[in-house]
Amino acid sequence: MRKFSAKIAKALRSSSGREAVRSVFFTILLALVLGLSVAPALAQGCAMCYATAKATPKDGQLALNRAILVMILPPIGAITLGVRAAIRYSKKRDLEKLEKDENSL
Repeated sequence: MRKFSAKIAKALRSSSGREAVRSVFFTILLALVLGLSVAPALAQGCAMCYATAKATPKDGQLALNRAILVMILPPIGAITLGVRAAIRYSKKRDLEKLEKDENSL
């Protein structure tokens, strides 16, 4: 594991700081654009559902909030694991390519 993390550190040091800043900037920009594009969808709640939820007692509203949270956690977890696996694979692929390039010299 130490050898693998040392290779990652070496690969990160070899890339220029300008590329890293650019990558972070575009990631933040993408997150901002995606976050703002979701805002109109939040206002699309059904009026009947809203009225029914508003009329329930506080305990019922708390139960609805918990139910929504329970229903949204599995998809978020699956997406997170998928993104993590993709990032991990891409780093491994990049390191293998870097090693191949070093060995060919």
